[in-house]
Amino acid sequence: MIKSKTLTPLLLAGIFCLMLGLSFAAVPLYDLFCRVTGFGGTTQVSKEAPKIVLDKVVSVRFDTNVNNLTWDFKAKSNVIDVKVGQVNRIEFEVENYGDETTYGVASFNVSPASFGKYYSKLGCFCFEKQELKAGEKATYIMSFYLDPELVNDPTVKNLQDVTMSYTFFSTDYYKQS
Repeated sequence: MIKSKTLTPLLLAGIFCLMLGLSFAAVPLYDLFCRVTGFGGTTQVSKEAPKIVLDKVVSVRFDTNVNNLTWDFKAKSNVIDVKVGQVNRIEFEVENYGDETTYGVASFNVSPASFGKYYSKLGCFCFEKQELKAGEKATYIMSFYLDPELVNDPTVKNLQDVTMSYTFFSTDYYKQS
């Protein structure tokens, strides 16, 4: 029979190992949770377009921001009306008006946040290193569609407009030596 003096340290060591394992799993599990549920405006990534296009139209607004970069960043169209299920392309123009090469990474979210799980990207420049030399201009393209399943969700089916917000962040991590 195991005595309680031996059982307590074993139990505490087991709890410690469990908590340590959970701390390492927290980030990937949270990322998975956000991608599945659209929590916090997290959009979906898709490999193929839906097979159905609905007559419902939603206005998609594009908000662009730059954080700690000498870049001008804007969408060619601030608002586009899209049919649910139809594949759309939006072009973004960016220019480095600084006097040296800089690097940035774009992140995004959708508002309202509950709409994120229905906003599916087929192609995007987000979360990828972008390098712009001094004075260089570039065009980035995002392809997306609005999932037809949104008409079955009472929390978003009556939305007539959503906002996709992009922010380019400066990153020293990508600087090449």
